[in-house]
Amino acid sequence: MRQINFLIIFVIALALVLFSLENTEPATIHIVRDIQIQAPLAVELILALGVGAVLAWVFSVWAQLQHMLEIRKGLQQVQEREQRIEELEQDLDRYKAELQNQQPLLPAVDSMAQEV
Repeated sequence: MRQINFLIIFVIALALVLFSLENTEPATIHIVRDIQIQAPLAVELILALGVGAVLAWVFSVWAQLQHMLEIRKGLQQVQEREQRIEELEQDLDRYKAELQNQQPLLPAVDSMAQEV
């Protein structure tokens, strides 16, 4: 995968260099109504690619942050469920102990069957 990433970056950089060599004539950028900048087209392209790369990176970081928050929320839910399961298991053990303690107090089934 690293080789593919390197190849893609290399191809884009090579295309950018070739484009820069062919497009050196100045172009005007109108930023605001009365503000304009004149620079070679290649420089403008490099700046635009840089801004795009920064925006893509910011979006990637934002997406990773959201994913981490979702994972953290899921882990919290799992911990809550495990705690609830543990409480229910303790209740079950307590009920079993109570049932074993009360079992000798119950009348025997065999003696009841013989009386009928």
